[in-house]
Amino acid sequence: MNVELTVNGSAHRLDVEPRTSLADALRDGLRLTGTTLGCEHGVCGSCTVLVDGTAIRSCLVLAVQADGADIRTVEGLAGDGEPHPLQEAFAAEHALQCGFCTPGFLMLLAGALAEEPDLDHDERRLDEVLASNLCRCTGYAGIRRAAARAARRMRGDVAPADHAADPYEPERGSWS
Repeated sequence: MNVELTVNGSAHRLDVEPRTSLADALRDGLRLTGTTLGCEHGVCGSCTVLVDGTAIRSCLVLAVQADGADIRTVEGLAGDGEPHPLQEAFAAEHALQCGFCTPGFLMLLAGALAEEPDLDHDERRLDEVLASNLCRCTGYAGIRRAAARAARRMRGDVAPADHAADPYEPERGSWS
């Protein structure tokens, strides 16, 4: 079957088997390997991408179901050669260790923060969002801090790379 996808702003036409998942179409058909496959059952969230602005598990969606959709993968997160505020925040807050789950978390949070720019103001809601993806390395504290830092930056509360001026900067030396 032929599918037409707009991925990270570029139009693509792919010939796929009807049973090909969107994750496989992205990885094998377009060589966008940032979308990682973990459980392939929709549990871990490593394969999260944005489809028409909504975070979805690409291992659970068939490529033919995404025909005509606008898809954003982790490769399309940065813009104009600059890292996305989420990418900067993940680095600053040490929100990754092995990095396997990181693309899924980045895309999950990109979608969530686009819908809820003040997500960091409600810790319970932020925890609900983050609970949909699994990380086996970090314990989530760094990921929570990174999400909050990126939210502030995306709202314009903090200048880019102005960590010293961030009034919300947590005290270092804490494991929380």
